[in-house]
Amino acid sequence: MKFGSVEIDHAEGAVLAHSVSLGARRRLRKGRVLDASDIAALADAGVEEVTVARLEAGDVFENEAARALAEALVPDPGGQHLHLTEAFTGRVNLLAEGPGVAVLDVAALEAVNQIHPMITLATVPPFQQMADRGMVATIKIISYAVPQDALEAACRAAEAAIRLAPPVIDHVNLIVTDIGGGAGTKGQKAIADRVAAFGLEMDAPEVVPHNEAALSQALTDKTQGLTLILTGSATSDIDDVAPAALRRAGGTVERFGMPVDPGNLLFLGNIYQQPVIGLPGCARSPALNGADWVLARVVCGLEVRDADIAAMGVGGLLKEIPSRPQPRAGRTSK
Repeated sequence: MKFGSVEIDHAEGAVLAHSVSLGARRRLRKGRVLDASDIAALADAGVEEVTVARLEAGDVFENEAARALAEALVPDPGGQHLHLTEAFTGRVNLLAEGPGVAVLDVAALEAVNQIHPMITLATVPPFQQMADRGMVATIKIISYAVPQDALEAACRAAEAAIRLAPPVIDHVNLIVTDIGGGAGTKGQKAIADRVAAFGLEMDAPEVVPHNEAALSQALTDKTQGLTLILTGSATSDIDDVAPAALRRAGGTVERFGMPVDPGNLLFLGNIYQQPVIGLPGCARSPALNGADWVLARVVCGLEVRDADIAAMGVGGLLKEIPSRPQPRAGRTSK
């Protein structure tokens, strides 16, 4: 692509690089392919030169290039649960079709961005929870055209590298343990709102005393769907009340603790081949915490292994929340 200033007599068929005012509230906008009537209007307005981009052999216009890359990324919009917007000024956005989690082939997406600096692709972070119509990615062709061979290489690298994992859980239980004084019932709305963000409803919470026997009995009744446990007293060890109750009920604990703050005191397990999440106390607050990351993956049917939780530590230092009983930084005395 050739870019520069030319006399208007040589501008027909080129792409206008900068908008030009023609007076009387008329304006030729950048990105317009100039035709004979545009040239005449420029002359009538006294414009002698314009800055243009002129495509060369083998160049692909920006909208066509953005559309081609989007279709390579999302060859099956229905199956990948993504909607592609119409190309405009070299941009196509990829929108979530319903709530879910963004699943990205990071290596492939990085390869796309290494092919040509004018071909760009920006995404949300891997495993980002998405709302319906949320923007998962945007493609932007920075220049007005790119070489076809570079575009073809980007399309090959991008093949089906983005998808949205929709919810697969259709039933969510909440068991709350109470240590007296109603402390265990606090924060239930925040948890219900998290579940509702996936288009799901949560059963009315079952409140039981904070002891191993009572919680174990409650767990034996949860044979379907995801079970969340919110304890009235923080779970501070893998042998504490909630993990012990899960094992007593015949379930297993796959991971206790996570390197995300707030959210350290989470545990993950299963019973009857159904997932169980022991929520940290910070889940009572609507603020983002480590439980949100685990909940999103579990609800959307994505495997959460021990190594996956360990990897959450990089980027896992989240914003401090006012409700923390022991903030990271205490008050300093003078």
